[in-house]
Amino acid sequence: MKKYVMMAVLMMAVVSAIAQSKAEPYFSHRELPNMLKWCPAPPDTVGAAFAYDIMQYMWGKQMRQNKERAAIAIRDAVYSLECIMQEFSEPLGLKMSEEETPEIYTLLRDAKVTCENISNFPKFYYKRIRPFMRFHEHTATPQFEPDLRRNFSYPSGHTILGWCSALLLSEINPERADTILTRGMMYGESRVIVGAHWQSDVDAGRLAAAAVYARMHTSERFLEQMKLARQEFRIKTGLATPEEIKAFRKAAEKRAKANKKK
Repeated sequence: MKKYVMMAVLMMAVVSAIAQSKAEPYFSHRELPNMLKWCPAPPDTVGAAFAYDIMQYMWGKQMRQNKERAAIAIRDAVYSLECIMQEFSEPLGLKMSEEETPEIYTLLRDAKVTCENISNFPKFYYKRIRPFMRFHEHTATPQFEPDLRRNFSYPSGHTILGWCSALLLSEINPERADTILTRGMMYGESRVIVGAHWQSDVDAGRLAAAAVYARMHTSERFLEQMKLARQEFRIKTGLATPEEIKAFRKAAEKRAKANKKK
């Protein structure tokens, strides 16, 4: 058994270099569900829905008084795969990184750009103003405000990435799905707490993430990468059988050969 584990670890070193290649989305924006056709438009500035958005914005400002929760929200404001891996490692039960978990990294990397493909068009179609801009206030992350002012609010791109990542990681380790999904919900809440998004932006982001997650499961490349990510998780956590380790090694060798031909 130890022999198989050592061989699998060596193969992980090989695929780590491959994982550093350029991200490739599983689907283009034209191949993903069009949010303008199925997702509700952002609330008008009158009515109960927008009143609730305002109430949640005020709730977010109150939550900033909780130093522990505010610190989490500020960490979540960094839009990057590194942030996702750092914040979700503990809920997953395995420290993730590009070097140590290249298969999981590759899955999340390509999922990230797929998420971006579903959000960009509705953002520039609706051109919704962010809450801190409407109220002429600052967010809890003023360093990001220049970029936020150049981008639009609906749907929340952070939330799409965070919730989609939570769904993917729950599939990798279903035994800790409750913990992973709880962290995914917090990730979206963080956008309201820092003042960067309305609650309805976050709600739409979770819907978009679910749509991306479902669509990715129709991709053979995604399904193969998910299989490798799950095998990697089981190897790293000592759950893999010798048969699983052999299958992982074989798949890694096949990819290495294919990469040399490119």
